[in-house]
Amino acid sequence: MERCACVERELDKVLQKFLCYGQHCERGLEELLVYVSQLREELSTAALQRTPLSATLSLVMSQCCKKIKDTVQNLASDHKDIHSSISRVGKAIDRNFDADLCGIVPAMVWESQEKQILVLAIIEHLYQQGMLGVAEELCQESTMNVDIDFKKPFLELNSILEALHKQDLEPALSWAIFHRQQLAELNSSLEFRLHRLHFIRLLAGGPGKELEALSYARHFQPFAHLHQQEIQVMMGSLVYLRLGLKNSPYRHLLDDSHWTEICETFTRDACALLGLSVESPLSVSFAAGCVALPVLMNIKAVIEQRQCTGVWSHKDELPTTDSNPPIKLICGHVISRDALNKLINGGKLKCPYCPMEQNPADGKRLIF
Repeated sequence: MERCACVERELDKVLQKFLCYGQHCERGLEELLVYVSQLREELSTAALQRTPLSATLSLVMSQCCKKIKDTVQNLASDHKDIHSSISRVGKAIDRNFDADLCGIVPAMVWESQEKQILVLAIIEHLYQQGMLGVAEELCQESTMNVDIDFKKPFLELNSILEALHKQDLEPALSWAIFHRQQLAELNSSLEFRLHRLHFIRLLAGGPGKELEALSYARHFQPFAHLHQQEIQVMMGSLVYLRLGLKNSPYRHLLDDSHWTEICETFTRDACALLGLSVESPLSVSFAAGCVALPVLMNIKAVIEQRQCTGVWSHKDELPTTDSNPPIKLICGHVISRDALNKLINGGKLKCPYCPMEQNPADGKRLIF
């Protein structure tokens, strides 16, 4: 993941430069427009009053043209600097990632059946991230027929999350009330959190919402035995409503972080209820790949350097079976028995992960 972070840092630098360049460009062009507009107005006024143009007109126009030219050249120069930053992103990608994975990835991954599984994982990830339009487009282009029952949970959850991002609690509350029993079995506090947030919104409305807030407080009754202290805090805040909660000991109730938390709580509990993982399978696989692939690449490079012909096959990587079990070396690293036997040189074994030299007989078989 450190390699991904390295590329991300370079990309952030480029995005920051684009932002600064855009602001600088807009500011420079606005100043130039004001300058030219003022000059044009002066010339128009002089023409209407039939005032003889001064001998310095030629000089003024030359200065105007020079100012325009200098501004455009400066903007062009700044734009060139962005190109160098973009090239550094490409270099960071080349430096941190190996484009050729054919040596450690089975060719069958790209065959029809495995390819369909990969495409389905990408589609599920897009649905889970709320990128519904992109997912539908990929379904059409890949001729993947995705059942409506597969889409429905993602469509519903994303619709509710979109409403929460707009600080609209109604869809989430309706969903939580409908699934109250199942959420209770999961020991979820989602419904209480939603009612609590709605109550806080009423408090934020000031003294005019006091009676409505008191009336809404009846929704807390089913949760009193579990959230008594939080309910007491909210009811206590009513004392300061006329003076303003922002200047009271209860100002933390108005913090915007509550909206971020409710989105996270809804996502976690809704996914648990529907049997979905919070992280998509593609995200988990990607994270695992970021950890595993560099190790496999290093092993492959070491074996090739030692010219151990036949140890590495792109069709069947690092096989571990009953006849070829994993062996733990003294240094703590693990290799297969076949690899161990082929790496023996002069009665000694040098670990392919680290430079420790050891006796092959000291290896211990691992049983999972």
